[in-house]
Amino acid sequence: MDLDYSPADDAFRAEIRTWLEANLPQAVRQKILNHKRLSRDDIASWHQLLGQRGWSAPAWPVEYGGPGWNVAQRHIWDEECARVGAPPVLPFGVSMVAPVIMKYGNEAQKRYYLPRILAGTDWWCQGYSEPGSGSDLASLRTRAVREGDHYVVNGQKTWTTLGQHADMMFCLVRTDPAAKKQEGISFLLIDMKTPGITVRPIVMLDEDHEVNEVFFEDVKVPVENLVGEENRGWTYAKYLLGHERTGIARVGASKRELAFLKQLARKQKKNGKPLIEDPLFAARVAAVEIELMALEVTVERVIASEGAGRGPGPEASMLKIKGTEVQQALTELMVDAVGPLAAPFDPAFLEGEHAHALGGDDDAAPLAAYYFNYRKTSIYGGSNEIQKNIISQMILGI
Repeated sequence: MDLDYSPADDAFRAEIRTWLEANLPQAVRQKILNHKRLSRDDIASWHQLLGQRGWSAPAWPVEYGGPGWNVAQRHIWDEECARVGAPPVLPFGVSMVAPVIMKYGNEAQKRYYLPRILAGTDWWCQGYSEPGSGSDLASLRTRAVREGDHYVVNGQKTWTTLGQHADMMFCLVRTDPAAKKQEGISFLLIDMKTPGITVRPIVMLDEDHEVNEVFFEDVKVPVENLVGEENRGWTYAKYLLGHERTGIARVGASKRELAFLKQLARKQKKNGKPLIEDPLFAARVAAVEIELMALEVTVERVIASEGAGRGPGPEASMLKIKGTEVQQALTELMVDAVGPLAAPFDPAFLEGEHAHALGGDDDAAPLAAYYFNYRKTSIYGGSNEIQKNIISQMILGI
């Protein structure tokens, strides 16, 4: 089943495009289009602006404040946002914990958290991975022991994306150490301001503080912050990961980056001619473009299935693998296109405050950092190797 666009969908695209052109801050747009870093305020203010318009959660049902868009309209929204250079709404609240709360949370949790996620009141982060428990997530060791009306949490999480900004964390904890590893895990919502939580930065190859270690020392979490049933958290974690992996495909953003790559290759010269005319380089670009076209069709089929009432299944693993492979291939081609111009980069340039004063090639300056950063995509959300295991077991029956 493929998406079937109607005249109404075409009119919807025109409405979306007009609104985005009029409301997206140009400073933020230029950061996205030029591969520069966004500040916390850039991300939060855009989310809040979308929340005021009622568009911060395109996939949410109307009953929880969503716009009621069909799957074709949601796909159009993603495409148009990527095309114009709008920052993506952070997925941790809208696309990850919110579906879990909707499906498994109690009414009090829905009433309290969902409006705050929609409005961008709370910044969420994800407490899944631990040292030694990344791809083998079910081996996690962070403990939560119930004491009266609280759980007392001790342990460590790592690779916590933008945890330095977070107000809340959805966290997997072990509540029954005697059970099989998948059966003794619970899903807690933790206020990051709770005493006993320490956030330490991890600075990566691109010299950015994007991820963190988070330590819990006798952190008290109210029992009412347990989602669903105790020791059933693995079920909720898998449900959340299905939504995360579908979003990781990022077809719209890759289409924008493909256009940027072609523009870059037209400007660069090889043997006196534009690089895009070099047969070997042009063939590499064409190969990625074909993969991206096939990925887009696959994404449309998966979200059309979701529109028919089925949640994301193992097909999400295919989207995750191919989406991240395309993203990484595009960054590699960009760096190859500009050659040594991509080697030096200055963090001040990436922040966008003194870009022109620093001199150099505006297109090339951020590309090494961009390339380094995108090495992560085949690891997060469950490594691509693990996704291949999921496909072999759940789709191929091996």
